[in-house]
Amino acid sequence: MAEHIKCLIVGSGPAGYTAAIYASRANMNPVLYTGLQMGGQLTITTEVENFPGYPNGVQGPQLMEDLRAQAERLGTEMRFGVVTSVDFSVHPLKVTVDESTEIEADSVIIATGATAKYLGLPGEEKFRGMGVSACATCDGFFYRGKKVAVVGGGDTACEEATYLAGLAEKVYLIVRRNVLRASKASQDRVFKTPNIEILFETQTLDLLGDDSGLTGAKLVHKKGTEEQSESEIAIDGFFLAIGHHPNSEVFSKYINVDEQGYIITEGKTSLTNVPGVFAAGDVMDPVYRQGITSAAAGCRAALDAERYLASLND
Repeated sequence: MAEHIKCLIVGSGPAGYTAAIYASRANMNPVLYTGLQMGGQLTITTEVENFPGYPNGVQGPQLMEDLRAQAERLGTEMRFGVVTSVDFSVHPLKVTVDESTEIEADSVIIATGATAKYLGLPGEEKFRGMGVSACATCDGFFYRGKKVAVVGGGDTACEEATYLAGLAEKVYLIVRRNVLRASKASQDRVFKTPNIEILFETQTLDLLGDDSGLTGAKLVHKKGTEEQSESEIAIDGFFLAIGHHPNSEVFSKYINVDEQGYIITEGKTSLTNVPGVFAAGDVMDPVYRQGITSAAAGCRAALDAERYLASLND
């Protein structure tokens, strides 16, 4: 017989943990399944300086541990496990964890986040947190006066290159194609920024560095043509801006998502198209993708779920 849960939270980043904090205080008896990466993307970052309440900054893993401990202290039950299938066509909502544990839930808060897309280079993993980043607004501060590279040719890449140009001495924008895909406004800002150098028709072959971190990148120009050539650039930071992949697949049979896979919510709420199912954090936010905005979204989801549960008793 399936276990019955009043409020099920799926995901353990800032959105999931904040939703758990609010749901616990509202006596919703939340159960949170952590997913594969307990604590989410912030557990693979180092110093976090832009999360309120930490005047001296905090290590990403410590921040997530603090949020987890707060949610647990208030009464959230934490469980390791991955949601492998759902049936949102019925109420209570049906959720299967690890392909074996059956749960019936009155409400579900989806906070499964999004995963940054990487190039697949060995050096990306080796130097992650030591020069390799997928978030310029998170980590750009650490590269003041240094040389960095941004990979990508879309709006995100142009925006991050422009942002980093205000901090770094030099920004290389590595673009695989011979044109930028970004909007004209974004392109214009890049072209008008003197310390951004665009490397068109260029791909990254490998990342260079030592035990202290990233020191450079090995590039190939016009790969596969007669004009192919290789070069190296000296950089302290390497920023991926080729997109994120929202972790929404398991829910998308029932939950409306956009063409990129981000869950669509109603207006400024966390409500999805399925009554009793709410979404918060990077899984529904293709724009901001910050720890603090995810935490705020988790708060909204818990408040929306609380109102929904109350309405069931009216």
